[in-house]
Amino acid sequence: MFYVDPNIARAKTISKEVYTSAEVYLASRERIFAASWQFIGDIGRVPEPGSIWPFTLLEGLLDEPLVLTHDSNGKIRCLSNVCTHRGNLLAYEPCKSNRLRCKYHGRLFGLDGRFQYMPEFTTVEDFPAEADHLKELPLFQWGNLLFTSLAPAFTPEKFFGEMMQRVGWLPLDQMVFRPDLSKDYQVKAHWALYCENYLEGFHIPFVHGGLNAVLDWGSYSTELFPYANLQLGIGKKGDMCFELPSDSPDFGKDVAAYYFWLFPNMMFNFYPWGLSFNLVEPQGPDSCRVRFMVYVYDESRLNTGAGSGLDQVELEDEEIVENVQRGIRSRFYQHGRYAPGHEQGTHHFHQLLSAFLG
Repeated sequence: MFYVDPNIARAKTISKEVYTSAEVYLASRERIFAASWQFIGDIGRVPEPGSIWPFTLLEGLLDEPLVLTHDSNGKIRCLSNVCTHRGNLLAYEPCKSNRLRCKYHGRLFGLDGRFQYMPEFTTVEDFPAEADHLKELPLFQWGNLLFTSLAPAFTPEKFFGEMMQRVGWLPLDQMVFRPDLSKDYQVKAHWALYCENYLEGFHIPFVHGGLNAVLDWGSYSTELFPYANLQLGIGKKGDMCFELPSDSPDFGKDVAAYYFWLFPNMMFNFYPWGLSFNLVEPQGPDSCRVRFMVYVYDESRLNTGAGSGLDQVELEDEEIVENVQRGIRSRFYQHGRYAPGHEQGTHHFHQLLSAFLG
């Protein structure tokens, strides 16, 4: 059902069952999202020792209760937020403390997740065991951004490596989160439809008039990596572009934007002013939430070039993918074909979906 021919000139798009089947949606929970790396916030959530930040990983799909802690040694950890006694949540809201205490029966844990004390358990045999400590999840930090995975299929370097090498010269640790510029959108479409729309510039001249005015669409290119890809946005003469270091492989080009996508649902849009990070959160077989999170390091360049008018671009994309969601339910639609010169990213995405769904 999910086979996608690796030859893009011969291939048909992945089965529409991916976007319409409740069974496939549930299968993606473990096969795709539990196995991949997911964004969980930035270090501003736990800025100092004693900081505790509970959260739910991919609420609506994975629904895994987790907690970030900053221990006395200065280490940030990602732990299960579920007490190992009877399953109560440990931290209910962000707070400061030197330990985690269950409000149900008083079990105590250090901010490293290790069991410390439990009332009335002195006669319990073989206690505490390893299972009585909180599960610690792998934590990957890039700049100020934090990521974790419930059951990683690969190391973070497999997912983030190419992006880190390409734009590692950017002042990532100077980027400041701007909640006033950030926004969530509810989209009535399958999460994968939203992603594949992002993964091709083919639609830009037809859908995004404002964006097309500042990008040289004829120079738009896509580079594929094992679990990521890059769309390089070249600006038109006089537009706001990056000042690239001489050792950058893009030195000499008028790069207006780096559009990185990481499988399955993360989009890193780098502009001369900073980063617009987009996270696509599945909410059901025909809905998703798209979180636009803005990090700024050069305020003077905001609202210029390809990085301006992002809200309008989002609304234009939203209209398209919602209409596609309605259209693919048609009994007359089964598969499409790819434009080899412009839809390499979508073809690559469909191959990854095929591989992970098995």
